[in-house]
Amino acid sequence: MSATNPDPTTTEERTPFVRVVTAGLVGTTIEWYDFFLYGSAAALVFNRIFFPESDPLVGTMLAFTTYAVGFVARPLGGLVFGHFGDRIGRKRLLVVSLLLMGGATFAIGLLPTYAAIGVAAPLLLTLLRVVQGFALGGEWGGAVLLVAEHGKPEHRGFWASWPQAGAPGGNLLATAVLAVLAVTMPDETFLDWGWRIPFLLSGVLVLVGLWVRLAVSESPVFQEARARAEASGVREQAPIIGVLRDHWREALIAMGVRMAENVSYYVVTAFILVYATQQAQMSNGPVLNAVLIASAVHLLTIPLWGALSDRWGRRPVTAIGAVGVALWSFAFFPLIDTGGFWSMTLAATVGLVLHGAMYGPQAAFFSELFSTRTRYSGASVGYQLASIVAGGLAPLIATALLAAFGTSLPISVYVAAMGVITLVAVTVSRETRGSDLD
Repeated sequence: MSATNPDPTTTEERTPFVRVVTAGLVGTTIEWYDFFLYGSAAALVFNRIFFPESDPLVGTMLAFTTYAVGFVARPLGGLVFGHFGDRIGRKRLLVVSLLLMGGATFAIGLLPTYAAIGVAAPLLLTLLRVVQGFALGGEWGGAVLLVAEHGKPEHRGFWASWPQAGAPGGNLLATAVLAVLAVTMPDETFLDWGWRIPFLLSGVLVLVGLWVRLAVSESPVFQEARARAEASGVREQAPIIGVLRDHWREALIAMGVRMAENVSYYVVTAFILVYATQQAQMSNGPVLNAVLIASAVHLLTIPLWGALSDRWGRRPVTAIGAVGVALWSFAFFPLIDTGGFWSMTLAATVGLVLHGAMYGPQAAFFSELFSTRTRYSGASVGYQLASIVAGGLAPLIATALLAAFGTSLPISVYVAAMGVITLVAVTVSRETRGSDLD
């Protein structure tokens, strides 16, 4: 059977399983749309309408600071959602996370600007970003576990990678909406009210996501584990206690594995908007279109990397991505510096394809590191703690390095250093391919 077209179920079971995968993909796409939309707006709009008294680069750094706050809230969300997800189930928590994220994003679209209410505007923006981060912190673990725990181990890498594809799917959707607006309206109009449209659109997308997710059954692996726990009559400890006592090493490995993946992704998709427009003096439209093309390729290649991890193992495929992004970071910025659209598209596309080698196997890899009754907590906390020091700070650190040195070389060194950390984490981890989640 082909690695890119595995069949995890029998004919009778296929439709429910496909529904589970669809719910994971659609839900994560919508949540990542909300989250990435903020990052793009921080680079293009928020620095001007919420921090207008600063010079352009400082305003961008302030906007990215509020962007990073969302990442700080993610571990808290992972902890809270993980606790209840390990206690009462994955499905219910996924519905809550979707409602929280969609509500916060819709509210951002209604926010008054700095010109209207002064300093209260960025404060409210930051508060809503915290809600976004909290919701996303609980989203990832539940979405990937619901798919991983429904499928069979021999093709888990492939099927569990589909919720992962929701990240580029959400970025693709957010970038596409912004690109259409950039083409169809003048900059002044977009800055005045046009930027609100993609945030308000989130309300419609959330209704679609809820319709899909409410039709999905709970994870059978979780249900069996809960039944065994109830039958034993033993009072269970809080899942996070089990993670800290029995799986602390796995949580640290998960954090290390994420460093290069998380940093490289936000450099390629968020910081590129700053670098290309302010350093390479390109307009917003071509930059957004380049990221749009790269995200489309990224979405298609993530499941392929997941399938390869079913054949080669989680560790080798992840290592390929870590080494790849470390080396490519030194070609990424020179290609953008040429000022050519296709050079910039090549830079972003190759960067995201290499990122996919780390991101595709990650859902199965992290799911297989933890036991069922601590899996939501362990995978979420390991995943989200790394997001603070990796993805959350990446655009801010990259912008600060550019302001301090005036050149992209320190940023490339920064990305490469994260690649080394990930490679070390992969080296000390165990191979998990084929593990029995039950």
